[in-house]
Amino acid sequence: MKLRQLQYFLIVAEELHFGRAARRLHIVQSAVSQQITRLERELGVALFERTTRTVRLTEAGRRLLPHAEQVLTAVAQARTAIDDLRAERTGTVRLGTSTGLGARLESILVAFGRYAPAARVELVDADTADRMKRVRSGELDAAIVRGYRDEPGLELLPLWSDRLVAAIPARHDLAVLREVELARLAELPLRLVRRARNPALFDLVVESCREAGFEPAFGPEFTTEQDTLAAIGFGAPSWTVYYAAQAAQLSFPGVVWRPLRNPEPTMPSYLVVRPDPPRAELRSLIEACHAVTD
Repeated sequence: MKLRQLQYFLIVAEELHFGRAARRLHIVQSAVSQQITRLERELGVALFERTTRTVRLTEAGRRLLPHAEQVLTAVAQARTAIDDLRAERTGTVRLGTSTGLGARLESILVAFGRYAPAARVELVDADTADRMKRVRSGELDAAIVRGYRDEPGLELLPLWSDRLVAAIPARHDLAVLREVELARLAELPLRLVRRARNPALFDLVVESCREAGFEPAFGPEFTTEQDTLAAIGFGAPSWTVYYAAQAAQLSFPGVVWRPLRNPEPTMPSYLVVRPDPPRAELRSLIEACHAVTD
């Protein structure tokens, strides 16, 4: 019994007409009849009742039909699985990222290497709005973003939440504390990115300050990391915020990082993908993210 014979049998069973079955298969009718006859001879039963005007399944044909469907479906699934495996071995995932992901990104990449050892991840650094735009257009396969937002046409898969910490001058009185109450920073100028650059972070910090009972006194904008930390460490006293995972990998003269409390602002992170079925290598990335965050 050959797969081709089962395929021909299935098409004839659907059409109940040898001529139409041959046209669907793009072969001559005699080739269809020949393969069906060989299958019947091997099984020792007639599968179709043939007259000059009609073709009908016999009882044996009706019993064979669901098994033939299962076999051909299983073969198609096996081919798909192998195609997926080839894709995993040769594919590239384009992942939008930003600064501050710290060891979390490294953990994802290590886990991805276990799920798809020969695939590659191409990291693309871009601001939040650009990352979302590129995922939607297909230029990126996925992106890691912070802060929930309603994005039509995109799916946000929860990853983790990062606690915010304050970067303050090492010479300041608050530097001796293990944690800093947010209200105690009310008198210091806050160096923060413009809202247009990072609305999720801006809104979280401002809302947390208000919850602590004050409006933040904005100082110079957060520009580059080096310039901002140098200004905090050696200039007039001021402060800014970092994600805890990012701060854990930083060391800068004259600056210390302290967790905030009352409140404890935290920022959720998401993996943004398109809602259509993912390619094999993107599935591996999603599985790697789940493995790291579970």
